[in-house]
Amino acid sequence: MKKQKQTCCALCFPGCHVSEAGVLAKSYIERGMLVPDQVMTRLMLPKLEQLRNHSWLLDGFPRTLAQAQALNNLYQMDLVINLNIPYETLKERLSDRWIHPASGRVYNMGFNPPRVQGKDDVTGEPLIQHDDDKPEALMARLRHYKEVAKPVIDLYK
Repeated sequence: MKKQKQTCCALCFPGCHVSEAGVLAKSYIERGMLVPDQVMTRLMLPKLEQLRNHSWLLDGFPRTLAQAQALNNLYQMDLVINLNIPYETLKERLSDRWIHPASGRVYNMGFNPPRVQGKDDVTGEPLIQHDDDKPEALMARLRHYKEVAKPVIDLYK
């Protein structure tokens, strides 16, 4: 029998916001803040332990050297992929992102727009754009990410 492959977006797996770490992470996100390393590792490592006998793919974790070191203390990585995406592409994609807050549904005005502009397809409720997805905040966020991600990329080279 072939092992099932699992994907694990750091903040999107079922039950994520039920745990103490998940609730804490959500509170940082809702305030537009980065989730601290200790919260992310408390959130991610137990989930990865549940997947110990499966193959898995991480997207967005680890983002910092402290997170990478915590991960490496428990697991041997088979493969690490770094996608080098131009800032302009990221800026375009992220600044076009709109979210339905109650469900977490994500729309992109460039390639996945809602049927009615500014309204969720399912409920018709208004969509929001996070302040950190707006172009002026986004460039600062991307510069910060580049600084923080460099040691992680160097670790896995």
